Amino acid sequence: MSHPQEAAEFLKDPAKSKWHDDTLWFIRDKRDKMSHSVPEWEELRELASSIKDNVLGNLADYLEEFERNATKNGIKVHWAANAQEHNEIVLSILKEKECKAIVKSKSILTEECHLNPFLEKNEIEVVDTDLGERIVQFLGQPPSHIVLPAIHLKKGEISELFHEKLQTEKGNEDPYYLTQAARHHLREKFLAAKVAITGVNFGVAETGEFVVCTNEGNADMGVHLADTHIACMGIEKIIPKRKHLGIFLRLLARSATGQNITNYNSHFRSPEAGKEIHIILVDNGRTAQLGREDFRNSLKCIRCGACMNTCPIYRRSGGFSYKSTVPGPIGSILSPGLDLQKHSSLPFASTLCGSCTDVCPVKINIHEQLYRWRQEITKAQGTSVKELSMMLGNGIFKSPLAYNYSGKMMRLALKNLPKSMIYNPLNVWGKQRDLPTVPKESFKEWYQKNRS
Repeated sequence: MSHPQEAAEFLKDPAKSKWHDDTLWFIRDKRDKMSHSVPEWEELRELASSIKDNVLGNLADYLEEFERNATKNGIKVHWAANAQEHNEIVLSILKEKECKAIVKSKSILTEECHLNPFLEKNEIEVVDTDLGERIVQFLGQPPSHIVLPAIHLKKGEISELFHEKLQTEKGNEDPYYLTQAARHHLREKFLAAKVAITGVNFGVAETGEFVVCTNEGNADMGVHLADTHIACMGIEKIIPKRKHLGIFLRLLARSATGQNITNYNSHFRSPEAGKEIHIILVDNGRTAQLGREDFRNSLKCIRCGACMNTCPIYRRSGGFSYKSTVPGPIGSILSPGLDLQKHSSLPFASTLCGSCTDVCPVKINIHEQLYRWRQEITKAQGTSVKELSMMLGNGIFKSPLAYNYSGKMMRLALKNLPKSMIYNPLNVWGKQRDLPTVPKESFKEWYQKNRS
């Protein structure tokens, strides 16, 4: 289904869609208060954007520098051109370690590569250890938001789910109680796992280290208990120098959740004695996006989710309506580059109000790219009903005679046609809208009578 159809499903529960809208706006409001407390906020955004511009212009060089330095540090570096290669590399490491169960922290890239179902088909148990990720994993759902994976669920629904999966007290909705139940459940998984998988927020070319940011500490616990750490990183996550981390870490948490700083910013540079670190550098369409001059800026994204929290369409239609790993405004730019036909409705899921661009910490011109994708999609689809209608309208507006005559005919038709002919399944616009009362005469006719 297209985004409008999926959004209509979400909106069937008005109370829940309003709650979703209000909750995300609350987070957007926290972001504003936090950013306003930093006098140099706009300078930080400009610096971050400039650093990312430099990275995109020299991406190959920085990736090679990162590989050299990471290898010197004892990290094993792998390269994957696409999702399938990424998944095969992960599986080969797990087979080498004779591992049948892993713990995984939040990773948008592994969601993008559909790693979980791939490993499960190969009889490997995957346990997502981020609380929100574990909740949606229990439900067999993907995350609906890149920072707040279970934001579409209310605590009553989570209480019922935990009663079924973790045998908690039926009807107990206390957040502390439910969190403690999840902690006890996950602790067993952490202690048993020989391999831990994480995402990567930033890779530092200068030092060959990488940084993982979490609020729950689950990535750290998984990695330090396991013998093998597999880190999965999109090639655009590179930054040139360690000193640049100070800029991005200040922007990330404030933009994402309105915090001063993420609770855990963990640096991984070398494996402990007797342990291994593997990092997989993944392309999966990023090089193609880099080559699209109008859309390459989208690769600056640091996955804070601020554009989702502010977007009036995302807030009211839910993350699942996008049918893509990264939903919301930034996802509506990235996804058509991966599959134009599947995601052709997403750039139109926007008011083009520019609020997404205003809050982006790395100053991606999101709403302009959405508009550009609309033009590309319209060209790819050929002549449409909308285009034919515009051509007809153009002909009418060019001729005073045709304009006057068509106006009279339209007023006559709207007055006399049965409503069922006007509000029919083909008239999508009329599903939730009513036409105004038809005037007795045109403005021109009224003016000619009354101009004296």
